[in-house]
Amino acid sequence: MATKKKFYAVAAGRVPGIYSAWPQAQRQVEGFAGARFKGFASHAEAAAWLADPPPGPAKRAAKTRIRTEGGGSGELPDPGAADEVLIYTDGGAINNPGPGGYGVVQLYNGERKELSGGFRLTTNNRMELMACIVALRELEYRDRPVRLYSDSSYVVNGINRGWAQGWRRRGWIKADRQPAVNPDLWGQLLDLVARLRVTFHWVRGHAGNPLNERCDQLAVAMARRSGLPMDEGYEQKRGVGA
Repeated sequence: MATKKKFYAVAAGRVPGIYSAWPQAQRQVEGFAGARFKGFASHAEAAAWLADPPPGPAKRAAKTRIRTEGGGSGELPDPGAADEVLIYTDGGAINNPGPGGYGVVQLYNGERKELSGGFRLTTNNRMELMACIVALRELEYRDRPVRLYSDSSYVVNGINRGWAQGWRRRGWIKADRQPAVNPDLWGQLLDLVARLRVTFHWVRGHAGNPLNERCDQLAVAMARRSGLPMDEGYEQKRGVGA
C-alpha cells in the first residue's frame, strides 16, 4: 500500500506554505493560474522542497485527486498539527550602509505570520541578523522545532560553523584577532538559539523562491519608509565596518 501524503507544500498559490490537510492546500491552488504544489509524507520533506522547488510546469489543482486507504478518491482527513515551524527571513540596506529593512514569514500548520521593521541607517548584515532575531523572539510555538531559512551566508555560516560562538568566547574577537562586527546582534541571536530547537538553512536569494521573495518585498518596503528609527547599535559605533 502506498504511503498517504499528509503534508502539502504550496510554492505558488494564494498563500504559499505547508499545509497538513488537503482541503487547506486545495483552497490555495484551485483556480490559481500557475499554481505549484506537491504532497509529501513528512513535514521535513515538504519544507525541503519548498525551500528549493524544482522548475517545471505547475500542477493543475482542478484535476488533482488523492487516493484514500479504501481505494476511492477524495479529500484526506486532517492528520494533525505539523511538527515543525518553518521560518523565512531576509534583510538589507539601500546602498549599504543606508536605510534598511527586514522581513519574516513564519509558517505553522497552515497558519502564516509576517513581520517586518526597519532603521534609518544600517547595513545588509545587520538587517539579516535582525530578521532572524525578530523571527525567533516573536515565535509563538516555542516548544516546536524550527527550520529557519536565510539567504545570508554570513548568518547561516556564523551559526552552523560555530564562528559566532567562537567570537563570543574570545570576547568578540575573531580568529584573525580582529574585532567581530555586530556583537550586539550576534549576542541576541545566540541567546535565542540556545533556548530553542532551531536549525539554520541557506537558500539562494532572488531565485524564484516565493517565501524568500516575500521576505525581500517586506524588507524593501520598510527600507523605503520615512521616519524610520535609529539603529543605535550601528550609529553609535559608526566607523566599524559591518
